[in-house]
Amino acid sequence: MSEPVKIMAILSARPNKTGDLAKLLVDMAPACRAEPGNLRWDIWQDQGNPDRFVLDELYRDSLAVTAHRETAHYLNYFGVINDLAERTALLLDPFEVA
Repeated sequence: MSEPVKIMAILSARPNKTGDLAKLLVDMAPACRAEPGNLRWDIWQDQGNPDRFVLDELYRDSLAVTAHRETAHYLNYFGVINDLAERTALLLDPFEVA
């Protein structure tokens, strides 16, 4: 049986790019949430630093992550994200999850 996969991406907007980053994320949310293997795709904004966002993504399994990374909306995101933000992404397996 395959296990779910979580992605946590921390995105710190480059100077004067917070609005562009926020728009990119909000615009791609519906497409990500509609993917067959997607269980959750949420955007969080840091209370202490409004230029920092966290993507909280959950996929059915690693095949769903692979499919996500082949979509047009992800390829567009990946093509522009480095111009908009510094990015740290964590690909996580369940360890102790309720």
